[in-house]
Amino acid sequence: MFTGIVEEAGSVVSAERRADVLVVRIRAGCVIEGLGVGSSVAVSGCCLTATAVSDGAFTTELTEETLRRTSFADRLKPGRLVNLERPMRADGRFEGHIVQGHVDGVGRIAAVNKTGTAAELWVEPPAALSRYLVEKGSVAIDGVSLTIASLEPGRFGVALIPLTLQLTNLRQASPGDLVNLEVDVIAKYVERLLHERTGK
Repeated sequence: MFTGIVEEAGSVVSAERRADVLVVRIRAGCVIEGLGVGSSVAVSGCCLTATAVSDGAFTTELTEETLRRTSFADRLKPGRLVNLERPMRADGRFEGHIVQGHVDGVGRIAAVNKTGTAAELWVEPPAALSRYLVEKGSVAIDGVSLTIASLEPGRFGVALIPLTLQLTNLRQASPGDLVNLEVDVIAKYVERLLHERTGK
C-alpha cells in the first residue's frame, strides 16, 4: 500500500521493447535505499516491481496490460520525470490517503493556472470515474495524493502548493498531457456494498 506522498521525481534513463514487455530504467535518489530485486515501487501512481537495481537506478518491466491501463505508452521516454514512492512501512506514519497503485483510468490535463509559486491544475477524467470524485475528496494524480478543490461538468480542479511542484513531475504538467488517476478505494467499496444490498 502507498499513501500518495511522493518521495522524489526520478528520471527515465531508457525504455525499450523486449519481446512482449517494455523494459524501463529509472534513475532515482532516496528511493533506491532499501530497494531490492522484487521490491514494489509506485511509478507515477502505478505499482511496479524492481527487476534490477544498480548504479543509482532501477529497472522495471511493463506488460501490455499495464501499458493499456496507464498513460505510460507514450510518456516513458528518456529524460521524462516520474513520481516515485516506496510502499508504506507497517510502523510508518499515514500522511496521504489509501493509494493502492492500481490505476483506475487515464485523465487529460485541461489547464494549468499559475498562481504565483503555486498552481491550479484542471483534469478531465474518464466519464466512468466521475461518480467517485467529490469536492474535498481524495484523488491520486500520477501517484500524488491531492484534494479535489473544485468540480465542474467533465473536469475537476486541484491546488498544487510550491512543495508539490518542487518534488513531483507535476511541475512539468501542460494542457493535453495524460496522467494516471486512482480514485478513493473507499468510495469503490461503498458502491460495491450498496450494489450488493440494493441491486442497483
